[in-house]
Amino acid sequence: MSLSSYTPFMPEVIAEPSVAYEYLHANPVHLCTEFDPPFYTLSKYADVEAALRDIERFSSEFGQGPRFTPPAGMLSDPPQHTFFRSLVQQAFTPKAIAGMRDRVSELAAGLLDERDPGNWDLHDDFSFPLPVLVISEMLGVPPEDMDLFKKWSDASVAAMGMEDPAAYETDLADLGRYLTNAIAERRKNPGRGDLIDDIVAARADDGTGLNDTDVLSVVNQLLVGGNETTTSLISNAMWRMLEQPELWDTVCSDPATYVPAAIEESLRFDPPVLGLYRNTTTDIELHGETIPEGSKVMLHYAAANRDPDVYEHPDEFRLDRRNQRHLAFGLGVHMCLGAQLARLEAEVALNALVEECPDLAINGQQERITPFFLWGRRRLPVSG
Repeated sequence: MSLSSYTPFMPEVIAEPSVAYEYLHANPVHLCTEFDPPFYTLSKYADVEAALRDIERFSSEFGQGPRFTPPAGMLSDPPQHTFFRSLVQQAFTPKAIAGMRDRVSELAAGLLDERDPGNWDLHDDFSFPLPVLVISEMLGVPPEDMDLFKKWSDASVAAMGMEDPAAYETDLADLGRYLTNAIAERRKNPGRGDLIDDIVAARADDGTGLNDTDVLSVVNQLLVGGNETTTSLISNAMWRMLEQPELWDTVCSDPATYVPAAIEESLRFDPPVLGLYRNTTTDIELHGETIPEGSKVMLHYAAANRDPDVYEHPDEFRLDRRNQRHLAFGLGVHMCLGAQLARLEAEVALNALVEECPDLAINGQQERITPFFLWGRRRLPVSG
């Protein structure tokens, strides 16, 4: 499909965002006026990469969503960002992530044991609960609250992409109260050793600790970032491969080789976050266009990941792709903190599916998730 115009809200773009990439590449500085506030979109790999590295002119200080929001936790610029990120960095080191493999494998196996092989939903029964269970355990949240946390996480993400987030105020308030109570409990009874406890106990160089608002901001960002994107990574990868069963057969024939390849190609082909936003601190001249100071700019990771100037046959999902560099996790100081955890969970998930469900097949109509700047399956019915 070739588009003669573009907004991210067009039905055909909502259904399959890649139909717009040719248009966006031909119009590499695009202004969307159908949202309040209007925002620009950068879609060429070189432009998105440069903007991610240029935190002076492309700032995160007023949020990475399409609306202007106050600086909060890791959604800010250095030095605030550096301090908040340092509070949780140790939980996401390669060594710490590698140490979680056995537990993630145990959780994945347990979820597959509970499925009905004749008719189950890969999203609802597997790719959604797995990351929520993992991040909940890291935060010290009881597993019985998983469904509540998923509901609140979805509300947080949906609100981020709305002009008017009022419809989600109740859910966001419920999440805030829950986490505030958890923070108060950690202050009263420290030493539990979970992430909330670590953040509450953290101190700056001058000995100052975080107030409840700051702790709440960091925990909320970990909760949302720690499950929605990984869920979509697992679901998207399986969806594309089951649409072309020969791809899934190839992965099952040699998972040691093709599971990592499938994950990286899925991240390139279908990044769970289509793009995040920056705020310009000065007028920026690019491709003969002027992006004014104080503008919102969507850095379109997904379009950049299909740039024909960088990738051969960019619109083909290929397990033998040599150039697997992509921007799905961003780049630079704001690169996704949980990138390696997401890869680990996806690797464990796909290996578990290879082992338990080699005959997996789509068994019904799938649906996409709602937020326009995210990309994943809301339903993925399967058998096997």
